[in-house]
Amino acid sequence: MSDFQQKIILITGASTGVGEGIARELLKRGAKVAITGRNPGLLQKAINELDPTGDSVLAIKADVRKLNDCRQMVNTVLDKFGALHGLVNNAGITGPHGVKIADYDFEAWQDVIDTDVTGTFLGIKFGIPAIIKSGGGAVVNLSACNGITGIAGIAPYTAAKHAVLGLTRAAALEYAEQGVRINAVGPGYVATPAILDLPQDVQTMMAESHPMKRMATREEVAKMVAFLLSDDSRFCTGGFYPVDGGYTAQ
Repeated sequence: MSDFQQKIILITGASTGVGEGIARELLKRGAKVAITGRNPGLLQKAINELDPTGDSVLAIKADVRKLNDCRQMVNTVLDKFGALHGLVNNAGITGPHGVKIADYDFEAWQDVIDTDVTGTFLGIKFGIPAIIKSGGGAVVNLSACNGITGIAGIAPYTAAKHAVLGLTRAAALEYAEQGVRINAVGPGYVATPAILDLPQDVQTMMAESHPMKRMATREEVAKMVAFLLSDDSRFCTGGFYPVDGGYTAQ
Protein backbone atom coordinates (compact mmCIF):
# COMPACT_ATOMS: atom_id res chain seq x y z
CA MET A 1 0.00 0.00 0.00
CA SER A 2 1.44 3.34 -1.09
CA ASP A 3 2.36 5.78 1.67
CA PHE A 4 0.68 9.20 1.52
CA GLN A 5 2.10 10.57 4.76
CA GLN A 6 2.55 14.36 4.52
CA LYS A 7 0.64 14.44 1.20
CA ILE A 8 -2.19 16.90 0.63
CA ILE A 9 -4.87 15.82 -1.86
CA LEU A 10 -7.85 17.85 -3.12
CA ILE A 11 -10.89 15.88 -4.30
CA THR A 12 -13.83 17.62 -5.97
CA GLY A 13 -17.37 16.33 -5.61
CA ALA A 14 -16.36 14.21 -2.63
CA SER A 15 -19.18 14.64 -0.12
CA THR A 16 -20.81 11.42 -1.37
CA GLY A 17 -20.35 8.54 -3.78
CA VAL A 18 -17.12 7.73 -5.56
CA GLY A 19 -15.42 10.91 -4.36
CA GLU A 20 -16.12 10.11 -0.73
CA GLY A 21 -14.74 6.62 -1.31
CA ILE A 22 -11.54 8.10 -2.74
CA ALA A 23 -11.18 10.38 0.27
CA ARG A 24 -11.64 7.42 2.62
CA GLU A 25 -8.95 5.38 0.83
CA LEU A 26 -6.42 8.21 0.85
CA LEU A 27 -7.02 8.90 4.54
CA LYS A 28 -6.32 5.22 5.28
CA ARG A 29 -2.97 5.68 3.55
CA GLY A 30 -2.01 8.71 5.62
CA ALA A 31 -2.98 11.63 3.39
CA LYS A 32 -4.65 14.84 4.44
CA VAL A 33 -7.57 15.52 2.13
CA ALA A 34 -9.72 18.46 1.12
CA ILE A 35 -13.17 17.58 -0.18
CA THR A 36 -15.51 19.86 -2.08
CA GLY A 37 -19.21 19.88 -2.77
CA ARG A 38 -22.18 22.18 -3.24
CA ASN A 39 -24.27 20.95 -0.31
CA PRO A 40 -23.02 22.05 3.14
CA GLY A 41 -25.11 19.40 4.89
CA LEU A 42 -23.59 16.57 2.87
CA LEU A 43 -20.11 17.99 3.39
CA GLN A 44 -20.61 18.03 7.15
CA LYS A 45 -21.97 14.47 7.09
CA ALA A 46 -18.87 13.38 5.17
CA ILE A 47 -16.58 15.10 7.67
CA ASN A 48 -18.37 13.38 10.55
CA GLU A 49 -17.89 9.99 8.92
CA LEU A 50 -14.36 10.47 7.59
CA ASP A 51 -12.66 12.38 10.41
CA PRO A 52 -14.79 13.85 13.19
CA THR A 53 -11.75 15.71 14.59
CA GLY A 54 -11.30 17.63 11.34
CA ASP A 55 -7.53 17.33 11.64
CA SER A 56 -7.05 15.43 8.39
CA VAL A 57 -10.08 16.52 6.36
CA LEU A 58 -11.01 19.98 5.13
CA ALA A 59 -14.49 20.56 3.68
CA ILE A 60 -14.91 23.33 1.12
CA LYS A 61 -18.23 24.48 -0.32
CA ALA A 62 -17.50 25.03 -3.99
CA ASP A 63 -19.26 24.84 -7.34
CA VAL A 64 -16.80 23.55 -9.94
CA ARG A 65 -18.77 25.30 -12.69
CA LYS A 66 -17.64 28.66 -11.30
CA LEU A 67 -14.19 30.11 -11.94
CA ASN A 68 -13.92 32.00 -8.66
CA ASP A 69 -15.04 29.00 -6.61
CA CYS A 70 -12.33 26.85 -8.18
CA ARG A 71 -9.66 29.49 -7.63
CA GLN A 72 -10.75 29.89 -4.02
CA MET A 73 -10.92 26.16 -3.25
CA VAL A 74 -7.26 25.77 -4.17
CA ASN A 75 -6.31 28.86 -2.17
CA THR A 76 -8.24 27.49 0.82
CA VAL A 77 -6.26 24.24 0.68
CA LEU A 78 -2.99 26.17 0.54
CA ASP A 79 -4.06 28.38 3.46
CA LYS A 80 -4.97 25.35 5.59
CA PHE A 81 -2.24 22.86 4.70
CA GLY A 82 0.46 24.94 3.00
CA ALA A 83 0.82 22.71 -0.05
CA LEU A 84 -1.01 20.65 -2.66
CA HIS A 85 0.45 17.38 -3.94
CA GLY A 86 -2.49 15.82 -5.72
CA LEU A 87 -5.82 16.68 -7.31
CA VAL A 88 -8.75 14.42 -8.15
CA ASN A 89 -11.27 16.02 -10.50
CA ASN A 90 -14.18 13.82 -9.55
CA ALA A 91 -17.19 16.18 -9.60
CA GLY A 92 -19.59 15.26 -12.36
CA ILE A 93 -23.21 14.64 -13.33
CA THR A 94 -24.82 12.39 -15.93
CA GLY A 95 -27.84 14.54 -16.81
CA PRO A 96 -31.16 13.15 -18.08
CA HIS A 97 -31.20 9.57 -19.41
CA GLY A 98 -32.91 8.14 -22.45
CA VAL A 99 -33.18 11.42 -24.38
CA LYS A 100 -32.05 11.68 -28.00
CA ILE A 101 -29.93 14.65 -29.03
CA ALA A 102 -32.70 16.39 -31.01
CA ASP A 103 -34.93 16.28 -27.94
CA TYR A 104 -32.30 17.15 -25.34
CA ASP A 105 -32.88 20.35 -23.38
CA PHE A 106 -30.11 22.87 -24.04
CA GLU A 107 -29.87 23.99 -20.42
CA ALA A 108 -29.48 20.36 -19.33
CA TRP A 109 -26.73 19.92 -21.93
CA GLN A 110 -24.98 23.04 -20.67
CA ASP A 111 -25.15 21.86 -17.06
CA VAL A 112 -23.45 18.55 -17.89
CA ILE A 113 -20.72 20.26 -19.93
CA ASP A 114 -20.17 22.97 -17.32
CA THR A 115 -19.92 20.47 -14.47
CA ASP A 116 -17.97 17.65 -16.11
CA VAL A 117 -15.76 19.48 -18.62
CA THR A 118 -15.42 23.05 -17.37
CA GLY A 119 -15.12 21.78 -13.80
CA THR A 120 -12.22 19.55 -14.80
CA PHE A 121 -10.60 22.35 -16.81
CA LEU A 122 -10.83 24.77 -13.88
CA GLY A 123 -9.48 22.20 -11.46
CA ILE A 124 -6.46 21.70 -13.69
CA LYS A 125 -6.09 25.44 -14.32
CA PHE A 126 -5.80 26.34 -10.64
CA GLY A 127 -4.55 23.06 -9.21
CA ILE A 128 -1.49 22.46 -11.35
CA PRO A 129 0.34 25.71 -10.49
CA ALA A 130 -0.14 24.90 -6.79
CA ILE A 131 1.16 21.36 -7.32
CA ILE A 132 4.21 22.66 -9.17
CA LYS A 133 4.97 25.11 -6.35
CA SER A 134 4.65 22.21 -3.89
CA GLY A 135 7.35 20.23 -5.67
CA GLY A 136 5.28 18.26 -8.17
CA GLY A 137 2.66 15.59 -7.94
CA ALA A 138 -0.26 14.13 -9.84
CA VAL A 139 -3.76 14.82 -11.13
CA VAL A 140 -6.40 12.16 -11.69
CA ASN A 141 -9.47 13.05 -13.74
CA LEU A 142 -12.60 10.93 -13.50
CA SER A 143 -13.71 10.08 -17.01
CA ALA A 144 -15.82 6.94 -17.54
CA CYS A 145 -15.98 3.85 -19.69
CA ASN A 146 -18.16 6.10 -21.87
CA GLY A 147 -15.08 8.28 -22.31
CA ILE A 148 -13.94 5.91 -25.05
CA THR A 149 -17.27 4.39 -26.14
CA GLY A 150 -20.61 5.68 -27.33
CA ILE A 151 -23.97 5.13 -25.69
CA ALA A 152 -27.38 6.28 -26.86
CA GLY A 153 -29.59 8.43 -24.68
CA ILE A 154 -26.92 10.28 -22.69
CA ALA A 155 -25.02 12.07 -25.45
CA PRO A 156 -23.96 15.08 -23.30
CA TYR A 157 -22.42 12.80 -20.66
CA THR A 158 -20.67 10.73 -23.33
CA ALA A 159 -19.33 13.88 -25.00
CA ALA A 160 -18.22 15.30 -21.66
CA LYS A 161 -16.32 12.19 -20.63
CA HIS A 162 -14.59 12.07 -24.03
CA ALA A 163 -13.61 15.71 -23.45
CA VAL A 164 -12.21 14.90 -20.00
CA LEU A 165 -9.93 12.34 -21.62
CA GLY A 166 -8.82 14.90 -24.20
CA LEU A 167 -8.03 17.41 -21.46
CA THR A 168 -6.10 14.72 -19.61
CA ARG A 169 -3.89 13.92 -22.59
CA ALA A 170 -3.24 17.55 -23.50
CA ALA A 171 -2.41 18.52 -19.91
CA ALA A 172 -0.14 15.50 -19.51
CA LEU A 173 1.95 16.67 -22.45
CA GLU A 174 2.00 20.29 -21.29
CA TYR A 175 3.23 19.54 -17.77
CA ALA A 176 5.31 16.36 -18.14
CA GLU A 177 8.58 18.28 -17.79
CA GLN A 178 7.38 20.19 -14.72
CA GLY A 179 6.87 17.20 -12.48
CA VAL A 180 3.11 16.83 -12.77
CA ARG A 181 1.52 13.63 -14.07
CA ILE A 182 -2.07 13.67 -15.31
CA ASN A 183 -4.10 10.51 -15.89
CA ALA A 184 -7.76 9.55 -16.26
CA VAL A 185 -9.72 6.74 -14.67
CA GLY A 186 -12.70 5.23 -16.48
CA PRO A 187 -15.12 3.48 -14.14
CA GLY A 188 -18.07 1.45 -15.31
CA TYR A 189 -21.15 1.40 -13.12
CA VAL A 190 -20.14 1.78 -9.48
CA ALA A 191 -22.17 0.47 -6.54
CA THR A 192 -22.54 3.80 -4.74
CA PRO A 193 -25.28 4.34 -2.16
CA ALA A 194 -27.30 6.24 -4.77
CA ILE A 195 -27.07 3.36 -7.26
CA LEU A 196 -27.97 0.82 -4.59
CA ASP A 197 -31.17 2.79 -3.91
CA LEU A 198 -32.37 2.19 -7.49
CA PRO A 199 -34.89 -0.58 -8.29
CA GLN A 200 -33.33 -4.04 -8.32
CA ASP A 201 -34.03 -4.60 -12.02
CA VAL A 202 -32.09 -1.43 -12.86
CA GLN A 203 -29.17 -2.56 -10.69
CA THR A 204 -29.21 -5.95 -12.41
CA MET A 205 -29.14 -4.31 -15.85
CA MET A 206 -26.18 -2.18 -14.80
CA ALA A 207 -24.29 -5.12 -13.35
CA GLU A 208 -24.86 -7.35 -16.37
CA SER A 209 -23.61 -4.72 -18.82
CA HIS A 210 -20.11 -5.62 -17.60
CA PRO A 211 -18.55 -8.92 -18.76
CA MET A 212 -17.75 -9.66 -15.10
CA LYS A 213 -21.49 -9.37 -14.35
CA ARG A 214 -21.22 -7.03 -11.41
CA MET A 215 -20.63 -3.36 -10.66
CA ALA A 216 -17.38 -1.91 -9.36
CA THR A 217 -17.09 -1.07 -5.70
CA ARG A 218 -16.09 2.41 -4.63
CA GLU A 219 -12.97 0.90 -3.08
CA GLU A 220 -11.87 -0.58 -6.41
CA VAL A 221 -12.09 2.81 -8.11
CA ALA A 222 -10.38 4.49 -5.15
CA LYS A 223 -7.46 2.06 -5.22
CA MET A 224 -6.83 2.84 -8.90
CA VAL A 225 -6.93 6.56 -8.15
CA ALA A 226 -4.53 6.07 -5.23
CA PHE A 227 -2.13 4.17 -7.49
CA LEU A 228 -2.13 6.98 -10.05
CA LEU A 229 -1.54 9.61 -7.35
CA SER A 230 1.31 7.61 -5.83
CA ASP A 231 4.98 7.30 -6.70
CA ASP A 232 4.27 3.72 -7.80
CA SER A 233 2.97 5.25 -11.06
CA ARG A 234 5.79 7.76 -11.45
CA PHE A 235 6.31 6.93 -15.16
CA CYS A 236 2.60 6.99 -16.02
CA THR A 237 1.07 10.09 -17.55
CA GLY A 238 -1.54 10.80 -20.21
CA GLY A 239 -3.15 7.41 -19.73
CA PHE A 240 -6.69 6.09 -19.46
CA TYR A 241 -7.21 3.41 -16.84
CA PRO A 242 -10.55 1.57 -16.98
CA VAL A 243 -12.09 0.06 -13.86
CA ASP A 244 -15.02 -1.43 -15.71
CA GLY A 245 -15.06 -5.22 -15.45
CA GLY A 246 -14.22 -5.54 -19.14
CA TYR A 247 -16.90 -3.15 -20.44
CA THR A 248 -14.58 -1.32 -22.83
CA ALA A 249 -13.12 -4.60 -24.13
CA GLN A 250 -16.45 -5.51 -25.74
